[in-house]
Amino acid sequence: MVKINGREFNMAGKTVAEYLEEADYDQKRIAVERNGALVPKAQYGKTVFAEGDCVEVVSFVGGG
Repeated sequence: MVKINGREFNMAGKTVAEYLEEADYDQKRIAVERNGALVPKAQYGKTVFAEGDCVEVVSFVGGG
């Protein structure tokens, strides 16, 4: 299991990009942190979740 934003998901073995697509995130407006380290957008398709990972997905909201 992988903890994403405080909830457990069966995502071990899937990439960050696969999760973001399944969860319908706009990849232009988010940042992903895996185990305390920022995942570069260019690595979303190569970064594979492992059992026990702790992930935070943060959405950016514009305003003014």
